[in-house]
Amino acid sequence: MRAGPSQDEIRRQNLGALLRHVHVHGATSRAELTTTLGLNRSTIGALTTDLAAAGLVSEGAPKETGRAGRPSLVVRPESARVHAYAYSIEVDRLRVARVGLGGVVLDRRELDRPPGLTAAEAAPLLAGAIKEMRQAVPADAICVGAGVAVCGMVRRDDGLVRLGPTTGWVDEPIGAALVAELGLDVPVMVGNVADVAAFAEHARGAAAGCDNVIYLYGDVGVGAGIIAGGRRLTGHGGYSGEVGHMVVVPDGNRCACGSRGCWETEIGEYGLLSAAGRAEARGREALLAVFDAADRGDARAQTAVRKAGDLLGFGVANLVNIFNPEMVIFGGTMRDLYLAAAAQVRSRLNSIALPACLEHVRLRTPTLGDDAPLLGAAELAFERLLADPLDVG
Repeated sequence: MRAGPSQDEIRRQNLGALLRHVHVHGATSRAELTTTLGLNRSTIGALTTDLAAAGLVSEGAPKETGRAGRPSLVVRPESARVHAYAYSIEVDRLRVARVGLGGVVLDRRELDRPPGLTAAEAAPLLAGAIKEMRQAVPADAICVGAGVAVCGMVRRDDGLVRLGPTTGWVDEPIGAALVAELGLDVPVMVGNVADVAAFAEHARGAAAGCDNVIYLYGDVGVGAGIIAGGRRLTGHGGYSGEVGHMVVVPDGNRCACGSRGCWETEIGEYGLLSAAGRAEARGREALLAVFDAADRGDARAQTAVRKAGDLLGFGVANLVNIFNPEMVIFGGTMRDLYLAAAAQVRSRLNSIALPACLEHVRLRTPTLGDDAPLLGAAELAFERLLADPLDVG
């Protein structure tokens, strides 16, 4: 028989639970922590004292209470001092942020991404942005790690990008390249952009409090982050969520993966722009121009948007039937398409989805907007701290 957890293990678990709560929910009184975590006041007091001594939280009186008597101390994350670096490697841009404990974006940079940029070429650019940020970081700050959101199939064990059809990456070691460039003695975690965006929206965004969520992310391609039973669904090797390669039009357009009629080929950037007669155009602004043209009565743009909206609803209906989510969130260019063609999406969803799966599902756009991938990448880095707060310094 396995022995029960030791007192030290229980203490570390409780420290992690308390810090996670403050990280996600922000400033919280000791009284609220006592109720939420189910621990007594003396235990909460001892835990917050330990975390404060480690420089992870601070305690102080609330600004206003409105109640008589001695107010309960408020525990706050040390956002300005404890931070992680976050990267979002997208089709046409590179974004970098310094994110404080509690999900606060403290600093950010954005760079254009040249076509054909490899991991070895991207790493110095990203590291250069970090070096700029570090000039303004307090001397006593604690960096707990770095997280990377990237478009592509990411191997869970080591962060290798096995395949990025829309970026041309094949077996690109972006995590290892960044470790070599940064010179920081902290881990660099890598995740698929849709997966980490789902992670962020589940922690502190539109899906907070929902245990079963699908986050659809679009740019040139389409991917999904899936939360099932409150946990990220990543699959055996980390490659789950490649919903963009679900075939929705047999014998349809040729996809970069080698198949035909993939969802992302039909409703992603290239497919939609081509259907609207703008095959030479590229980028999100070009897509927004198509949606604007459809609003102004352009017949070809309207037809393209209606067809893409119908296929978006078709794919969502299949995902709803398979995963039975409480919420589907449309991020990236999927947000733009959903807002432009909500009627077609809902119509197709209502006609295909099983009533039992459909009755509780909500369709939403991201609360965190374009910051979801950056905040999700930061969450990858914060996980190590939250698992064992006193082991990171």
